[in-house]
Amino acid sequence: MVAYQYLSMGLNALARAHHMKSMAGHLGAAVIAGYFVGEQRPNLDSKVYQGIEDDLERIMRGESVFGKRMYKNSKLADRELFEPFPKQKPDETLIDGVAESLEKNIGSPRESGHNVIIASLAIRALKEHPEFATPVVVDGIRKLISLFDNSHPGSGYYGKKRGRIYGNKIKLSNDDGTPLYTDIEGMTIAVLDEVINQKPEINRTGYGSLVHVVNHAAAIADLSVYGYSELVPRAVRAHRDHLRLWRNLPNVADERGHVKVSQFTPHTAAYWTSGKIAYDRALLTHRVKTMFGFDELAAAVDEKAKEKAAYNKLRFMM
Repeated sequence: MVAYQYLSMGLNALARAHHMKSMAGHLGAAVIAGYFVGEQRPNLDSKVYQGIEDDLERIMRGESVFGKRMYKNSKLADRELFEPFPKQKPDETLIDGVAESLEKNIGSPRESGHNVIIASLAIRALKEHPEFATPVVVDGIRKLISLFDNSHPGSGYYGKKRGRIYGNKIKLSNDDGTPLYTDIEGMTIAVLDEVINQKPEINRTGYGSLVHVVNHAAAIADLSVYGYSELVPRAVRAHRDHLRLWRNLPNVADERGHVKVSQFTPHTAAYWTSGKIAYDRALLTHRVKTMFGFDELAAAVDEKAKEKAAYNKLRFMM
């Protein structure tokens, strides 16, 4: 599977990310998610795990667009985010503090759901491995989540004339065709349907793409699993706002071309040995998070046929 050491290194990176900016949380979150893919699917071809670990190593050595490349004035290099902290006694009771920080900003979509995605991954890691719940780690993660308190919903590209616009500047019709949902089951079915309905000739750009719609929903489902169901109603409403923003983006395929579709799904050795993996885009930190997020989301409902159809369409996000 994926080496256990990546779990603690990912948590360390989350705990230091606030020294850069909120979106530096991408780095630690991806490394944690990469580890959990191995737990989710322990019987994959070894080349899949090798490919995942190669992605994680690339992230740690500074190839992601979300670390020092984005925050050039940071005093920390990407690799330094992952270094161990001085030893402290773990305290499992501190973990609730991450949810308390998230509670303050969960009611609106923040940076394409990254507040929830990052917090949920941290909570899962700490709940399942409380030996890592030291004061310095939990405090650092809480500071990171608090950076999202005043964040916008993300931005979308509305074509050459309008350009990029932040979501809080967009007014949507109440009757925009987005499915109405108020719980995890409804949210999950709506998102799986969006994944199934992807077409190469429809290219929407913004709000983290469908990748983040999936990962945002998966993070909410996990909050319920790990004991924070009281956060779910507000989180689901915010997720629907996120989905509405994404669904109402214009199709810019005429301007930017069709969506690139991978020949293989990412849990297969063929994907990782094809020689066609993209490393020069934001996909480096989102590939493993989406592998992880899709499985978490699919587990939230008993819809095997829908899950199978949606899984085949993961190729559109890889």
